[in-house]
Amino acid sequence: MVDVVRIPPNLFGSALRNAAISTLKNKYEFVITQELGYIIMILDANVDGMGKMVSGDAGTFHKVEFEALTFLPKINEIVHGEIVDITDFGAFVRIGPTDALLHLSQVMDDYLKSDVKAGMIIANQSGRTLRVGSTLRSRITAVSLSKGAAMGKIGITCRQPFLGTDEWIKEEIDKSSDQSEVKK
Repeated sequence: MVDVVRIPPNLFGSALRNAAISTLKNKYEFVITQELGYIIMILDANVDGMGKMVSGDAGTFHKVEFEALTFLPKINEIVHGEIVDITDFGAFVRIGPTDALLHLSQVMDDYLKSDVKAGMIIANQSGRTLRVGSTLRSRITAVSLSKGAAMGKIGITCRQPFLGTDEWIKEEIDKSSDQSEVKK
């Protein structure tokens, strides 16, 4: 990325690169944009040593090229995450730097019941459960990274083959392997 950073006078004693990185961290880290997604951290910066001064401002302005670590969720992307919270309407799954919503309707084709106190979702017919701490594979179905959204909103689903908890996926693989052996 490219930007112009203002180095304030209180950072004049430090190395120019370190001062620029400090300024970039304050400006960009933990920001969400539609183009870049979640800006997690500034990795490195290459600062033009020749800065400019503006009348009435004690700081100096320097052109800087920098690298940032970002996470830009895409619709239909497969993600792996951990359940961090169970609610009456579903579960929040930590994927990268943020949480995505797994609505009850997107878990599986079964009647589901949330037990918020116990931190689990229980399937009525299959007996499968989701618990806080369970890891699962899911597909991103909705992304909203608008400027007004402080955290952004991501929706995910497990209602497709080979999605869900690691145990569910293993069961599906074993089941498909058994069926292919029967056909031979």
